[in-house]
Amino acid sequence: MDTTYGRTPLWWAAVNGDEEVVRILLGRPDVNLQCADQDARTLLSWASGNGHEGVVRILLERNDCFHNTADRDNRTPLSWAAENGHEGVVRILLERNDVDPDTVDYDDRTPLSYAAVNGQEGVVRILLERNDVDPNKFDQIGRTPLLCAAENGHGGAVRILLERNDVDPELADDDARTPLSCASGNGYEGVVRILLERNDLDPNTSDKIDRTPLLWAAVNGREGVVRVLLGHRGVNPQCADQDARTPLSWAAGNGHEGVVRILLERDDVNPDISDQGHRTPLLWAARRGHEGVVRMLLGHGGVNPQCADQGARTPISWAAGNGHEGAVRTVLERNDVDPDTADRDTRIPLAWAAGNGHEGVLRMLLERRDVDPNTSDQNDRTPLAWAAGNGDEGMVRILLERSDVDPNTSDQNDRTPLSRAAGNGHEGVVRMLLERNDVDPDTPDHDGKTPLLWAAENVHDGVVRMLLERGGVDLDKTDKRRRSLIWWVARYGRNDLLSILVERVDIDLNICDEDGHSPLSMAVQYGHEEAVELLVEQGDVDPDTADDVGRTPQLWAVALQNMTIIDLVLQGIRLASKNGTYVPRRRNGELIQYLLRRCKPSQRAS
Repeated sequence: MDTTYGRTPLWWAAVNGDEEVVRILLGRPDVNLQCADQDARTLLSWASGNGHEGVVRILLERNDCFHNTADRDNRTPLSWAAENGHEGVVRILLERNDVDPDTVDYDDRTPLSYAAVNGQEGVVRILLERNDVDPNKFDQIGRTPLLCAAENGHGGAVRILLERNDVDPELADDDARTPLSCASGNGYEGVVRILLERNDLDPNTSDKIDRTPLLWAAVNGREGVVRVLLGHRGVNPQCADQDARTPLSWAAGNGHEGVVRILLERDDVNPDISDQGHRTPLLWAARRGHEGVVRMLLGHGGVNPQCADQGARTPISWAAGNGHEGAVRTVLERNDVDPDTADRDTRIPLAWAAGNGHEGVLRMLLERRDVDPNTSDQNDRTPLAWAAGNGDEGMVRILLERSDVDPNTSDQNDRTPLSRAAGNGHEGVVRMLLERNDVDPDTPDHDGKTPLLWAAENVHDGVVRMLLERGGVDLDKTDKRRRSLIWWVARYGRNDLLSILVERVDIDLNICDEDGHSPLSMAVQYGHEEAVELLVEQGDVDPDTADDVGRTPQLWAVALQNMTIIDLVLQGIRLASKNGTYVPRRRNGELIQYLLRRCKPSQRAS
């Protein structure tokens, strides 16, 4: 009788090691000895894996029990017994001539591999007594039993394996990592000591990314292993990986103070060596905010606090840009550090702090007399411009509190901090800047765009309203393509704003862009019916202004076959004619009638 997932009463008895029940059930003619669960594990597999020697013996007495039957992962009963360290079961199974002691599963792992990875010393010893077990067999990712034992810190299993003359301690996995490399990286001092006792082992062997055992230990902050390796003759403390990073570089970058201290005690370690990107250990520590390491390195002779990477960024630049206040404070304690040093893009530490929103660092740097808050980068952007463009109100407030900060400085595109803030829709910053009497709200950039035009183009209605309330803003100013405020508002159909603008006497409702498109034409082209209605209701809007290809708003409406807008434009024509501001063109009128007749009836009725 099967139960859920193929677990029969006999299966349960075998799993739990109930010998009496197993014998009783096996006496029934309707019992299937080879029944398996959803993972294809048989009774023998489970009994072996759980160490039930009595049940295993009972099952093996049967002629219909297959001893090497593999489960879904191709694992045999011996594999399970070996992994779980059941020495008695392993010996029982190996007594049979038809049990393969070196069979592999789908990961190419043998019973010896499983025993080694779990540190099952007794099973390892039993398997190694056999001549038909390969102690150097690789699994799917190139790991030998020795490597499996070493990387998991099983010193006893490692010693047993190394007692064999045919076990190679230098066999590496698919990443070219040796047992010593794996044990070092994982911090297993005992295993490292055992392996270093071998004369046939190179302690400086590197893997695919050129990392030696010492490098791995330093990367992971394994202080004990670092001491053991450095105490071994022939270990190179200056070894470098594929990025030219040394043990000190990695330890410093990862904040491993203990390892850094050990390495700095040596005379053969260069504390200022740089990697492929010209980054020194100090630069790595400062970049990642490891204050203790920074202090340790700066207290060591031969470390340059002004070292720069290939982007010309110094430790103070990286610490400031990443907001590491402690590291910044530590570096600034030095008299030989220039806090205003610019990088390859001519950005100073203050600009990095301002651009990335690090208020604490900003305040710290502004307390220094040798920091210029108006220094601009290669794009002529100042710290204030960066903070304003990012919408960082706190940073902007701090900078504007200073009397020596120019709020109108423009960058290489002639954009001011207000222009950046307005274009990005940062209302809080815009409000802050407009509260100042010395901020020009109408400065155009090299494309002729004012803060108002930037806000309108990017549909930041709140900013547009703020600027409308501010005096000194020319509402008819256009950019180089002659696009005005009302042109953008009509183009996007921003009806709330449009209703305000059409009531103002200081706005030209007919101003056209470089292609001759009027605000009404743009509203028609983009199908903004309410915007069209708002415009044509004004008696001074010309409904017949033609663009560069001769299309008027009404011709655009007819071409788009939008009957609602056609009616609105015709209404505007009648209103303009009544007010005497428009003289109908017979040619256009006849064309409109002709096109209307060509429209589908359903469209004319809509």
